[in-house]
Amino acid sequence: MDNRQYSVQSQRTTVHRGSASTPIGAEAKKVLRNTYTLLAMTLLFSAGTAGVSMAMGLSHMVGLMCSIGALLLIWLVLPRTANSSAGIGVVFAFTGLLGLSLGPILSYYLAMSNGGQIVMQALGGTGVVFFGLSGYVLTTKKDFSFMRGMLVAGLMVVIVGMLGSLVASMFGVDVTVFSLALSAAIVFLMSGFILYDTSRIVNGGETNYILATTGLYLNIYNLFVSLLHIIGAFSNE
Repeated sequence: MDNRQYSVQSQRTTVHRGSASTPIGAEAKKVLRNTYTLLAMTLLFSAGTAGVSMAMGLSHMVGLMCSIGALLLIWLVLPRTANSSAGIGVVFAFTGLLGLSLGPILSYYLAMSNGGQIVMQALGGTGVVFFGLSGYVLTTKKDFSFMRGMLVAGLMVVIVGMLGSLVASMFGVDVTVFSLALSAAIVFLMSGFILYDTSRIVNGGETNYILATTGLYLNIYNLFVSLLHIIGAFSNE
């Protein structure tokens, strides 16, 4: 009996070590390569549209309308075009609109005396989190699919909290502390989504690089805006 238990344990150990060292499949490598290429291009494009937005002095209301337009694109248009070349154009339109919506936010923080430092810290923090977590998944190839339920539940809680915060602020209630707590929750939530989304690509759960790019872009965008809010709140101003 002891020998059989030892044999089973040895087999499990061998399987575990083998799965940890198994290289990423050819198809997954292709999706990763296309995803990161498109992601880099869309990030640069949205940075450019954010600069245009700042130069034009777009208001927060216009920025909000651009955000709504971007959401409509990924909800109504992207699912129908994700499997064609038209989906790439939709992704650029979506990220361009979010870049325009980012302009008024950046202008607000850059108007502070230490605004440049705040923005650079938020950018640096976003880069460290994204590359650190992505690198961990790419190195270990760990499957984070078990996080799906928790992430969806967390996202629903954050959405409800944001709506509640908006309603409370409309009635003159000070929601500064609650808003910071929401931003902190979003940072942790987006970090979890980076692990989950990257893991799905590595392990073959996501084979459409257009959809993969959209998911990772949203993770990075929300992570950056939340870090910007937190760092700005704790700045001298």
